[in-house]
Amino acid sequence: MKVTRRRIALASSGVAVAMFTAACSSGGFGAGTDDSNSTDGATIDVIAVNLPAQEDLVEMTAEHFTPETGITVNFTLLPENDVRAKITQEFSSQAGVYDVASLSNYEIPFYADNGWVAPIDDYLAEDTDFDLDDMLPSMMDSMTGSDGRTYGMPFEGQSSFTMYRQSVFDDLGLTMPDNPTWDEVAELAATIDEQTDMDGICLRGLPGWGQQLAPLNTVINTFGGTWFDENWDAQLTSPETVEAVEFYVELIQEHGEPGAAQAGYAECLNRFLQGDSAIWVDATNSGGPVEAESSPIAGDVGYAQSPVKLTDASGWLWTWSWGIQAASEKQDAAWEFVSWASSQEYEQLVAEKYDWSRVPYGKRQSTFDNPEFQEGAPFYAAAMEAILAADPNDPGVQPRPYTGVQFVGIPEFISLGTSVSEEIAAAIAGNVTVRDALESAQIAAQEVGDKYK
Repeated sequence: MKVTRRRIALASSGVAVAMFTAACSSGGFGAGTDDSNSTDGATIDVIAVNLPAQEDLVEMTAEHFTPETGITVNFTLLPENDVRAKITQEFSSQAGVYDVASLSNYEIPFYADNGWVAPIDDYLAEDTDFDLDDMLPSMMDSMTGSDGRTYGMPFEGQSSFTMYRQSVFDDLGLTMPDNPTWDEVAELAATIDEQTDMDGICLRGLPGWGQQLAPLNTVINTFGGTWFDENWDAQLTSPETVEAVEFYVELIQEHGEPGAAQAGYAECLNRFLQGDSAIWVDATNSGGPVEAESSPIAGDVGYAQSPVKLTDASGWLWTWSWGIQAASEKQDAAWEFVSWASSQEYEQLVAEKYDWSRVPYGKRQSTFDNPEFQEGAPFYAAAMEAILAADPNDPGVQPRPYTGVQFVGIPEFISLGTSVSEEIAAAIAGNVTVRDALESAQIAAQEVGDKYK
């Protein structure tokens, strides 16, 4: 089907969002196509992670997308762990309840190979408004299946970096290096913890392969550890991995947030925004809410690269993207939404309504090159450096049989990673030792590794 998407006006319409449903209007993407392919008046269901950029999307969809296309979008936004479980259940069963879902560069490859998501190459070829060449190659490479076809479209791309309260550092006479080591960060966190009423650092402890293990795996990599060696033998009790996990757990216990075993991304974001934590190592897209006009600490945050030990860089590589369910009966309307949400046009709309710090960046080169984005997003240089330096094929110091920086690129990692993270959360809570936690984790990991030998 030939895509003839109309350009959506860049002026704000002033339509408010009531609940997570974009109101329907007239107009349409279906103009110029036959009735069987018309999307005017269609309703699609989208399930997404409840991060700030996706929450903005709900409002922007009602104000711009629905009035211009006639497509109603019903949103379901859930916390990260919950949304992953629900999407996996929904897409593996091909129930067709949701037309579009938040998927990542972890899920897209094996969802594609299982036939759970629809290829979008034909849409990309026909959508003359979508500038595919502007998408970062590293992001698009992770959107393919083993057949080489494209199955997802990035909404925002990210790595990880170090954020810190500049005024606190200035008051204490401290300096954060542009490329810090973990030992330097730990020393800074200890100093702040001792001399202020703030936590020195906030790091995720909440169980979940995409929660606690996202930052922890980058620590394992840079300390010289890995989940599996090149023969698929589990390495969770290797000296390097044990050292990395003990370092991470002790840093949280001694200088991190209270209740860390139940603190994930959202909790660390809130603590950092409210002035409870002075250092935060997490996703580069955190710069948006940190520098937003409503942020109480906007303009008082410094940005550095993720801490390292043995590697030159340690930031992860991640994209929240859109996948269209293969069982969806509204794939034309679903693509119309996906292409708009990932477009240059959408980024401009967000910048005009809010500011450039709120733009879901990290997927398009033109955004990093935009002087307005550079001026409005003081984190842009550190974020771009981190994204470009991330290497999912070789993130550590030893060969490994899988891809992924902060995850192991195999389907079993959903279950394996979550169970291992629960063991480590117990160690963070002080219920077990790190070595005991990793002994249990090693057994579970080896059972998975044996399947790939």
